[in-house]
Amino acid sequence: MTEPHKTFAFSQRARRAKVQPISFLMAQGVENPDVISLAAGLVDYDTLPAAQAAKLVGEILADPTAARTALQYGTTEGYETLREALLEHVAGLDGWRPDDMNLTADNVVVAAGSQQLLFILSDVLVDPGDIVITSWPSYFVYTGTLEALGADVRCVDMDADGMVGESLDALLEALADSGDLRRVKIVYIVSYHQNPTGITLSEPRRRQIAEIVRKYSRGHRILLLEDAAYRELTFTGDAPGSMKRFDPRNEYVAVLQTFSKPFAPGLKTGYGLLPGDLVEPVILQKGNHDFGSANFCQHLLARAMARGVYARHVADLCRAYAAKRDAMLAALDEHLGAMAGATWTRPSGGLYVFLTLPEHLETGAGGALFTRAVEEGVLYVPGEYCYGPDPTRTAPRNTIRLSYGVCPVEKIPLAVAALARAIEAVARGDSP
Repeated sequence: MTEPHKTFAFSQRARRAKVQPISFLMAQGVENPDVISLAAGLVDYDTLPAAQAAKLVGEILADPTAARTALQYGTTEGYETLREALLEHVAGLDGWRPDDMNLTADNVVVAAGSQQLLFILSDVLVDPGDIVITSWPSYFVYTGTLEALGADVRCVDMDADGMVGESLDALLEALADSGDLRRVKIVYIVSYHQNPTGITLSEPRRRQIAEIVRKYSRGHRILLLEDAAYRELTFTGDAPGSMKRFDPRNEYVAVLQTFSKPFAPGLKTGYGLLPGDLVEPVILQKGNHDFGSANFCQHLLARAMARGVYARHVADLCRAYAAKRDAMLAALDEHLGAMAGATWTRPSGGLYVFLTLPEHLETGAGGALFTRAVEEGVLYVPGEYCYGPDPTRTAPRNTIRLSYGVCPVEKIPLAVAALARAIEAVARGDSP
């Protein structure tokens, strides 16, 4: 007699994890190799620092002592020389001294991309049922992480200046009135050129939100988690300083940055400046993950910073992305500028433009517009993916995230024109 098939008894966290929307979009790209992708938030291939990396690797391997040190295991918190350089780097961007903010290199943790730190920080603070507040919309990969952790995600409206402080205050006051403030653990903001909207949190909002988080940290501190992944990709105007400036005692704000967007994602290295009493729990949890991120990559990046290679590459990258951003905005103006009800953001940096269409035009995957767009030869991210699983809200279905990161600049006008043809066809009622 054949024994009945048995399944594994998966954990609650595994059962809560969902397929990320990007998996579907990547599959669409593979199945439709001729489409131009405005979906993937990847970086520009042509500007990846291959020659610079080759030279740095050669320098390391040519020195037997340096080579063996870099090829050995590192520490869980990260290579000390790199952590010291990162502290000075972020302080320099903000115009303050580390001593002024009660920060030392011991507050810097290096990770396998800022995504790993997002997971670990959430894991050490959030139990199932705890509340994490994000923007509406926000970075959908992180909200997927929160779902897997069993968090109760609540969302706060955005406008052209970023998360609306008054709306955050009203939400926290309502949670305090209902006795649920004790469950609020994190307020999460992508503060520069936000994924998905491209909006940068304004200077007044930064101070306001930091004060609100401090105000409602009553029985416990709420972490203000600033995801600054796109900070250095600012190519119009000056980027405001980080929210860490409004946390001089280093109590409430964790700032996360990365080398993936401004240098090379293949090195898979990010870092965070953390309040002191978060460092040990994060390092302990990280030790359970990997005993430390790739040591060789950290040595390479420390040299890139010390030699000025990193700073020069960021400047080159900003020029390249500015041309792409300008091409996308010009094409949107040309092809959709006359369409009533169509609006889009005009980012000062980053990789994204957020397009809002008239409400009757649904942009979801598998719908008429998405199908027609693929037929026209262009792929986009349905904006509904970017709205967190807030049980009190319903995501709009008429938005699109567009990325100019990976698309060659000469193809961007073609892709936007194809998207406009699809929009116009569906608006007329043409069948896909």
